[in-house]
Formats: sequence, structure tokens, C-alpha cells
Amino acid sequence: MKYSKETSTLLQDANLDAKDVGSSEAQITLLTDRIRSLTEHVKMHKKDVHSKHGLVKLVSQRKKLLKYLRKTKLDSFDELIKKLSIRGR
Repeated sequence: MKYSKETSTLLQDANLDAKDVGSSEAQITLLTDRIRSLTEHVKMHKKDVHSKHGLVKLVSQRKKLLKYLRKTKLDSFDELIKKLSIRGR
């Protein structure tokens, strides 16, 4: 799958360390990029059911990570959703 940017570039845009790919913030940032690229693919290929299924799984995974981040670090959660412009509280 082709992503819009490289991992290090994505993490730098979110003001995260490029080597810190294990933190919740970094995982959410990377998942958001994958979700956006897969969404464009699904819009073009409407009958690609397998990709739609994968997209739903990624959104669910990101939702769980956002829920965890909201419980543990509310201020970091607020910053991240503003940077990624994914949703409100």
C-alpha cells in the first residue's frame, strides 16, 4: 500500500520523535494516514469489499487508541485531534 508521507515525516509534522513509533500519539498519527489513504482507495473502488473491511478494522483500532489516550493524557488527546483534525470530544 502506498502512503501519503513517510513515517518520520508524519511524526515530525505531529511534533513527535521520529524514532518513537510505539507511543499512542505516534500510532494514532500513523493510523490516521493509513485511514486517509485507504479511504481514497475505497472511494475509487467501490466494490473492493476487502479493503472496506480493512478500513473498518483500522478505524476501530484508532478509536480504541484514542479512548485510551483520552483516559490517560487528556491534554495530549486534545492537541492530537486538533493537529490531525479528526474529531471533537
